[in-house]
Amino acid sequence: MTPGTRLPVAATAVAGTALFLATVPLHRHWFDVGVYYGAIGDWVHGGRLYDYVRPGTPYGFTYPPFAALCMLPMAALDWPGAIAVSIALTAAAGTVVLALTAWPVIRREGWSPAYAGTLAACLLALLEPVRDTVSLGQVNLVLLALVLADGYALRTGRRAAGLGIGLAAAVKLTPALFIGYLLLTGRRRAAATATGTALGATLLAAAVAPQASRTFWTAAVWDTHRVGSLTYVGNQSLRGLLARLDAPGAAWACAVAAVLAVWALRARRAHAAGDDRAGFALTGIAACLVSPVTWVHHLVWLIPALTVTADAALRRRPRRWPAAATASYVLLCSSLVWLWLDDTGGIGGFLGGNAYVWLSLALLVRLPVRHEEGSAATGAPHHPAGASPRARS
Repeated sequence: MTPGTRLPVAATAVAGTALFLATVPLHRHWFDVGVYYGAIGDWVHGGRLYDYVRPGTPYGFTYPPFAALCMLPMAALDWPGAIAVSIALTAAAGTVVLALTAWPVIRREGWSPAYAGTLAACLLALLEPVRDTVSLGQVNLVLLALVLADGYALRTGRRAAGLGIGLAAAVKLTPALFIGYLLLTGRRRAAATATGTALGATLLAAAVAPQASRTFWTAAVWDTHRVGSLTYVGNQSLRGLLARLDAPGAAWACAVAAVLAVWALRARRAHAAGDDRAGFALTGIAACLVSPVTWVHHLVWLIPALTVTADAALRRRPRRWPAAATASYVLLCSSLVWLWLDDTGGIGGFLGGNAYVWLSLALLVRLPVRHEEGSAATGAPHHPAGASPRARS
């Protein structure tokens, strides 16, 4: 594409994305920000953090106490200010996520950074999990940015690797699976840093808010009904799928064990191939599948997997990946599952009402794993940084 056509194409993409976001998707009216804002406000005025329920709803604060400590500045804001901060944090996190996922591809392909970056931002904004994250005021994109920053720290040999994963796990339990990835791939130092950070943050919260910590770790964390019905179509985890089928709990335990076994096998292979981006993507997929509750906005953890499939499509290795990458992206923009909001029965409900679960399973099993440059392409074996071929013989 010539430089003269880039500006009108980029402007059209931005205008089209803005029009779509303003008119088509269901806006969530900052619901989760409202829960955080109300719970924190009530807490600082003497209320019990986990007793708070947003007026007119059955929903209250569901995160660990350390998350509440991080949100304490909200108590000094008015409602419009809380919304503005939520949007700003999400925008900043989205920028970090793009820089750590799309930028390496843009640079390798030699595309114009401004032009390709603008198009990538539009593509990111159209994803349903991202749209819901913005309009709910959710925190998952911030946590994803922390985890991906640790992935960059690992690839570049930073001593602070593990800090972001630890903080993310202290705010929300789902990212703790990335500590398992660090252990699985022999990053003991980073795993220790992540574990120590998570434990330190949790103990800090326990010291500052002992009553709230006791309530969360002894009662609230085990009560999945606090976050909503497991059978709700918005729950796109294996537990949600099986709950909609009225399957016994043992079936979920077996499914989780199978997913974790596949994840461990594929993640180790990705690491052995020198493809940590695929390893982190596989861990995000597995975390969504095994969590008891994975709302649609939680599926921002699939963004690294979408980037890996897009990268494979650009490399055309194998040729099926352009179609697979396109189909995966379109599905995650489609809001398809909501067609079965009122009735998930029948074959249509089983297939369409669990569409994002099927996508996650497909990505877990078939996500492309490639060797680093100079390895897969040439057939030469991969050697981890700092290890010579002779040292491995």
